[in-house]
Amino acid sequence: MDISFQNGNAKFNYRACAVILHEGKILAMRDERSPYFYLPGGRVQMGETAEQAVLRELAEELRITARIVRPLWLNQGFFQEDVDGLHYHELCLYFLVDVSHTDLLRRGERFSLPEGKRQHTFQWLACKQLQQEYFYPIFLKKKIFDLPQAFTLQVEYE
Repeated sequence: MDISFQNGNAKFNYRACAVILHEGKILAMRDERSPYFYLPGGRVQMGETAEQAVLRELAEELRITARIVRPLWLNQGFFQEDVDGLHYHELCLYFLVDVSHTDLLRRGERFSLPEGKRQHTFQWLACKQLQQEYFYPIFLKKKIFDLPQAFTLQVEYE
């Protein structure tokens, strides 16, 4: 059971997301419902750690067995969702993830994979261009450049 509940037009989510970086780009995704890009990951389930959740979500969404390098951020977000109009209170843990041992880097700049009834489209977005992209979470558009260079796996700094 996902750790998520709705009360009227407000919804709480507990999520875990992957920050996957390569050659100055970050892997983002969207589906047919979302006009914006977001990071791979999803809701944490009851009894599951955030680390387990992000690895499970990457296996489901990208069909890879990834490795967590380290946690990066804990973000508490308050926003109105563009898709369902609900007001969200969301806690999300962001993990730097290593995918160098998988085939992910050979899939191209943009690729799609089905998950259940939805089609996910993944795209490598240039970190330098995140300010111009319709991308959530907003804080990451700047925070990505605050990472120590050793963590960035070749992110180009502004």
